[in-house]
Order: sequence, then C-alpha cells, then structure tokens
Amino acid sequence: MARTCRTCANQCSPSVRPPAVCPVCEDERQYVPSSGQAWTTQEELRAEGHRTRLSELEPGLLELTVEPRLGIGHRGLLVRTPAGAVLWDPPGYLDDAALTAVRDLGGLLAVTRSHPHLGGAFGEWSLRCPRPDGSPAPVQLPRRDRRWLLRPDLERRGAVRWWEDRQELAPGVTLVRCGGHFAGSAVLHVAGAAGGRGALLVGDTLMVLPGGRRVSFMRSYPMLLPMPERHLDRLLAALSGLRYDRLVGGFPGSGVDRDAQRVVADSARSYRDWLTGRAVDPDQD
Repeated sequence: MARTCRTCANQCSPSVRPPAVCPVCEDERQYVPSSGQAWTTQEELRAEGHRTRLSELEPGLLELTVEPRLGIGHRGLLVRTPAGAVLWDPPGYLDDAALTAVRDLGGLLAVTRSHPHLGGAFGEWSLRCPRPDGSPAPVQLPRRDRRWLLRPDLERRGAVRWWEDRQELAPGVTLVRCGGHFAGSAVLHVAGAAGGRGALLVGDTLMVLPGGRRVSFMRSYPMLLPMPERHLDRLLAALSGLRYDRLVGGFPGSGVDRDAQRVVADSARSYRDWLTGRAVDPDQD
C-alpha cells in the first residue's frame, strides 16, 4: 500500500509498513512536526471525507484543490492541449470524480511538478489515468532531482521520463529548469495562456507573495533560508527569453495577473539588494 505523508502530502512507493521517515520532510528545507511523522493512505483520506475539486481559472487552465486541506494545501494545475492535459504539481489526494473529469477532458499527456515539495499523488495519477495503450501516463521529472524520486516503482514500470534543462511537452507548453529552491526546481511556460500573452506556472520556484505585486526566491520558505545570489542569477538566466505576462502560484488565489515580467525583475532587484546589504533602511542606516 502506498503511504502519503500527512505533513507534505507526498506519496511513497507501496510497502507493507510505513517508512520510518519522509525524506522530503527530513530535509532542512521542510520540517517534521513536533507530534512526529504521520502517514495516511488514499483509502483513509477518502473515508475522512477528502475530495478533489476542479475549477476553471481561464480557458484551458484548471485548478485542482483538496478539501479538507491536506498537507501544506497546495493546488494542482491542469493545462489542456489537443494531445491531452498536462498535470502540474498534483495535490496529495485523487478521487474518482476528479479522475473521471480528467479522462473526459482527453486524459493525461504528462504529469510533472515544480519541485519535490509539491509532487503529491503524482504516482496515483500516472497509474490510474493511463495512456490509450494502457501504459502509465508519463511522469516528467528533472534529472537533477533524481534522488528525490519517492516512487521508484514508477521508474520500474517505465513511467518516468527524465529531462535536463528544457522539455517541450506540447507545442507552446515547456518545462524550464531554474534551480535555486532545489537543483531541479522548474516552471511551466504556457505560451498561449493569459489571452496569448503567456504565463508561467511557478510552484515554489518563485513564491508569489500576498497582494500579487511581488515574488520571492528562497532555499526554504518555512525555514526562512535565503537563496544565494549565484542561484538567483541562474534562475533569472533560465527565464531570460521567455515571454509571459502572468504568474500562476502554487496555492489557491496566488498569482500575478498582469505585467509579471516586470514584477519578477523588480522583485529580484529588491531581493538582491537586501541579500547583499546594498539596500538602505532609513530607520537603521
């Protein structure tokens, strides 16, 4: 039976007994609560009344959320393409209604994620929403984060596709590795979103802050560990050349609806100034 961590909602490979630790939560970027490591299963979550909700954010882009909240409460995003949907940052629970809805939309072209914290139940989606030939839906993961694969059983089934710095999943839908938060932290560029102005689905690779006017760049958000300047430089270089006017964040309601490229540039400049000590605080300097 596959176990789901109640803290981060990531799922590990099936096992007779729950794992001793969740590798994601044991890492310095995440945390194990003071109450200790706790596991659950999809069956237990169903019995507890959890459900997956789908709603449209804009034509061709849907949001998946789990109610009641599970783990850190992140949302999944579903990008529709003529060849099938790309599922980004799936949440930790999948119910039959959501599965049926996605099948009715044409099934899954690929399952992918921004970084290991937001992998959720990607294995459930891959196995329960197979391709027309019966094979698991492809799981696209960056090779730089290979050690964070919590479902090696999927690789044994041939479901995992490792990619490097960029990977086009469908025309105009491209994975871009930015690094920073994790070595393989990525964004998904959707060229036709936002009325053709382009959008980035960012997860925690860039954290959209309250108010939708700033983003931040961190090694760890819950542990407040800053991202080194050299990693920021690489992240910005990876985004260079992409055309986008909107950011869609990893949590319900988070996003930058207009002028997102300027917001990213201004936020990076402010972050760099405070990180390096160039910023001036008139109350202290």
